[in-house]
Amino acid sequence: MSKIQPRTLYREVANRTRELIERGELAPGERISEKQLCESFGVSRTPLREALKVLASEGLVELLPNRGARVKQLTYKMVKDTYDLMGALEGLSGELACLHISDEGIAAICQLHQRMLMHYRNRELADYFRVNQEIHESILHASNNEVLIEMYNNLSQRVKRVRYSKKMTEAYWRQAVQDHENMVDALKQRDSKRLGYVLREHLCNKLEVASLAGVIDEEENRSVANS
Repeated sequence: MSKIQPRTLYREVANRTRELIERGELAPGERISEKQLCESFGVSRTPLREALKVLASEGLVELLPNRGARVKQLTYKMVKDTYDLMGALEGLSGELACLHISDEGIAAICQLHQRMLMHYRNRELADYFRVNQEIHESILHASNNEVLIEMYNNLSQRVKRVRYSKKMTEAYWRQAVQDHENMVDALKQRDSKRLGYVLREHLCNKLEVASLAGVIDEEENRSVANS
């Protein structure tokens, strides 16, 4: 792991720590070793603690009074509530994108879609997720609504480790690809109502992955707290 250069600040530390959480290298519920991270990144505790405050505000980390910090354990309800709101925002972004996107923008998304299909056929999951995310971000930015984009991105950080989990069934993967086929078709037709519907349903369907990615329900949370 490379050292963080002195010229960078706590935001770089936050970015690196966020990546560890999203990749599962820091697991849900795990205590964060400040000493270990400081040694890995080559920084002092001051920028690390500032970075942890940033991650706490994003809902990725819990700050424990006099006990440091730990990776926040997501619950099924928390993910569902977040997805409900994100689905509304993503659906609206699709409707707006159909009004504002250029023909060139549609062509670029179609090219991304073909790349995603190639990664799907080759079972290249990491590359599939990367291009998949580019497609969603392209539609989001085509909405031309900066407030919507900001709100969506803030929510997305909270559940990114679930949304792009490597623990995914074959049936779910096939359904996700079919959803993307429907998205591209609706976008090419500039069918705002249909694209909005497909995007909302696509995100709601991702709740299946939540149960496979270290998310526990409220009853399990209470059991852990009382043990």
